[in-house]
Amino acid sequence: MRRILQFAVLCLGAGVLTACTPDTVVETEDIPTAGVRFVNAVPDTFAVDFRPVDIVENSTFYGVAFRSTTLLAYKNARAGSRHFRIFQSGTTPEIATVVVKDTTVNLEAGKRYTFVLWGYARAGSSPARRLTVLEDSPADPGAQIAFRVVNATDAAIDTRVYPNGGTVPSAATWSGVAALSASNYVNVAVGRTNINVQPAGGGTAIVNTECTQRGLAGSVDIEAAPGTEIAGSALSAIIVPRSVAGSTAPNLTTPGLICVWDRRPPRAPGV
Repeated sequence: MRRILQFAVLCLGAGVLTACTPDTVVETEDIPTAGVRFVNAVPDTFAVDFRPVDIVENSTFYGVAFRSTTLLAYKNARAGSRHFRIFQSGTTPEIATVVVKDTTVNLEAGKRYTFVLWGYARAGSSPARRLTVLEDSPADPGAQIAFRVVNATDAAIDTRVYPNGGTVPSAATWSGVAALSASNYVNVAVGRTNINVQPAGGGTAIVNTECTQRGLAGSVDIEAAPGTEIAGSALSAIIVPRSVAGSTAPNLTTPGLICVWDRRPPRAPGV
């Protein structure tokens, strides 16, 4: 009986010692990441899936249809040399394993990238479908906002940025932006903003509408949401074509605008 009691006291002492020992610090890997997003601007075919094939991570975009605006937030992806593929979107292996595009790209930590699939999928159509990776790294516009135009149509365009409710200016903000390309960033005044798009050299407007990214001012506990009314923001106006009649793309009969943010405003001092 004494031996049992001594053993119990010994175990109790060991338990007290363990309880008083500081918690073990387990160091986790600080993974450098970049932001990635995916835009499907192919007007004559089905939805697609965009995903990494080198490592498992949540930088996938599933079921992205032509001109979809529901999956345009950046997702974190491990920085470095990365391998991505675009597949047909479907529920059967015969469809979902078909590779549309395959690319390897170097992602720099802290930067943001837009992967744009554009052009035409149908044989003989021009420009042919291709994948382009745009770096979304504008300089800080300070008390203004930064804008660029991304031309996903098949012809060059002139684009004007002007205040909502104002008059379309005679001079283009960007002239002759080539098909399937992006302009430089320019700084414009904060406020509700309209985008006017015309064929290169002028003509009837292809698109003339308000950029819908309004934004939200930050506070002590809420990070600012970038937009045209929040200084320090940067946005892209993506001009997308109409869909090809009779194709499997959603039936959209006129060109359109997707307005997305590229840069959050910096946090205000003391916030």
